[in-house]
Amino acid sequence: MTMPSLRVRILIVLCVVLVLSQRWWAPLGNTLFNLVSLSSRWRHASVESWISKDRDGFDVTFASYPVNQTTAGPSYQDAVPPILHHIHLGPNAPRAEWLGARDECIKYHHNWTALIWDDAAAEKLVNEEFPHLSDMWHNYRYPVERVDALRYMVLQTHGGVVLDFDLACKRSLGPLRRFDFVAPAAHPTGFSIGFMMASKGNEFVKNLVDNLAPYNHVWFYLPYVAVMFSTGCHYASTIFTLQEDRASLRILGGITGSPRLHMLNGFVDTPLFRHLGSSSWHNFDAALINWIGHLRRGSILVCLSFGVSLMLTVYYLTSLRRRCAARRNKSMADKFDSESGISCLKHA
Repeated sequence: MTMPSLRVRILIVLCVVLVLSQRWWAPLGNTLFNLVSLSSRWRHASVESWISKDRDGFDVTFASYPVNQTTAGPSYQDAVPPILHHIHLGPNAPRAEWLGARDECIKYHHNWTALIWDDAAAEKLVNEEFPHLSDMWHNYRYPVERVDALRYMVLQTHGGVVLDFDLACKRSLGPLRRFDFVAPAAHPTGFSIGFMMASKGNEFVKNLVDNLAPYNHVWFYLPYVAVMFSTGCHYASTIFTLQEDRASLRILGGITGSPRLHMLNGFVDTPLFRHLGSSSWHNFDAALINWIGHLRRGSILVCLSFGVSLMLTVYYLTSLRRRCAARRNKSMADKFDSESGISCLKHA
């Protein structure tokens, strides 16, 4: 019985290793697929969640509501507690323009509780309410990941409204308090986490917290991608699409003729905010995640097929080169033996 070739034996070993290690790579592969395929699932997953006049009886232009309306209104219950949360971690004080933007929000919510989560307050919350996530939270590679994760933890624990420091309010957010969860639509896919409203103990927000650990990877070692996939908007939007029940979740979008009415991309003015556009942590790889956000299911399959084909082609060319080198060396050895009068028979 002939022994299998070295290549076959290596292939068998690799297959055995893959089978034995699938407990590790299968969940990781599934997580990555969920993230990469967000653009193909978002429209279907969110179609019933967009706030509209027909579905919710809500005016998304806010022209129908007083600028100082701090409650949902007489016909609705306030699902979201009257709390404004701002997060600022690190040794440096918040910029003057950020504090000014926060003051604008407090002006329109004068009877709400306004909190700033600094390092001390954040440490206390994480250690007391989420001790199982404490090590991970303290060891995030990028500081903005700690901020993003804290958003979800704060909302789960207290409920209320989480706002980026660079959002200056132009009116009260009270009319939106009727909804259990609200976030503005993002471009090109998903929703923004720079502004979120949620009821205390919200189930979706709990899922955002619970999935922080499984999605905590330094994805492709690209800073922007790593943040967006582990804690950022892309991560949160992916978890949104995986929810079985999205009936109480709402996305604040636009209207006919103005589809980006509430999107917080760059320096913009929306019916609710003046956005200062302080995305200073964005890195050189931001274009990659934006490109992924524009992909459709067919494009994803094409890209994956191209990637696999490219790897197989490289493997084939490398193997061919090695075989040619081996044959060339053997030919040179045979020529040397012939010229030297040396034969393998002499060594038999």
